[in-house]
Amino acid sequence: MSNITIFEEASDLPTVRRETRRADKMGGGTGLRRIATTNAATFKRVVGGEQIGKAVPHQLDVIIVDWMKDVSREFYVKAYDPDAKATLPDCWSGLGDKPDAKATAPQSDSCAACPKNVDGSGQNGKGKACRFKRRVAVLVAGDPSGEVYQMNYAATSLFGKSVGNNHPFEAYRKFLSANGENLDTVVTRVMYDLESDTSKLKFKAIRHLTELEAGLVDAAQDDSETQRYIQLTAAAMDGAKAPAPAAIAAPVVTANPFGDDDEEEEAAPVKRAAKPKATAEVKPELAEVLNEWLDDEEEA
Repeated sequence: MSNITIFEEASDLPTVRRETRRADKMGGGTGLRRIATTNAATFKRVVGGEQIGKAVPHQLDVIIVDWMKDVSREFYVKAYDPDAKATLPDCWSGLGDKPDAKATAPQSDSCAACPKNVDGSGQNGKGKACRFKRRVAVLVAGDPSGEVYQMNYAATSLFGKSVGNNHPFEAYRKFLSANGENLDTVVTRVMYDLESDTSKLKFKAIRHLTELEAGLVDAAQDDSETQRYIQLTAAAMDGAKAPAPAAIAAPVVTANPFGDDDEEEEAAPVKRAAKPKATAEVKPELAEVLNEWLDDEEEA
């Protein structure tokens, strides 16, 4: 293991060194929950397509419990319209290799040979019409409920250069691996790049997991329901329907932070195993923020 310190700040919490259980370490409808990013640089908790509680500004600490081996892709025939009803993509690929069998308008037999996967195929002749996405399943740090949420990271948050201890997502994965860690063994801070002209996220490791958090990660990974959170698109998570076929034209936050914000949101199966009940005591400094989330949810 490298001697590089991956955590920028010291933590006063008693943590444990959790070993990853992911075999692919570095390559190798309704009621569903996700955390949406917004153009207002906030994170919103969305359940069944409806916002629950307050939005959290600028940064959020999570534990990434599951993720696809490769980057996914999504293609919409129509340009994004914030006022339109959300629909599933016309074509998408979970592993970025070929269209999903449920896609209503597959563009090619393979993503590598797809005409929507070339520069200039995007709107106004810019970029690629088919967009990269990284779907991950997360727990919110400080939330003892063990509830899993989906997060979606766009291409602007996936690729690029690291600056200090802040990384784009794919570089972050490699950084952790080079230092003997993995996405499910640390608390990750997800931060908006407030100097960027576009909605862009950065990632950094905050600390190892507490014993309670490590148990919640184990329970989430043992639950077959968790895989749905990385397999479904954001629109599918919110219960959106497939579009009709169309002609194709060319400070360390360790408490659950959610507590109403209606800013514009960024575009975008098996029997459930019973989760073990966490018995660890919630620290007093977490209680006030956790109670705020619960109060908001009851009022929603």
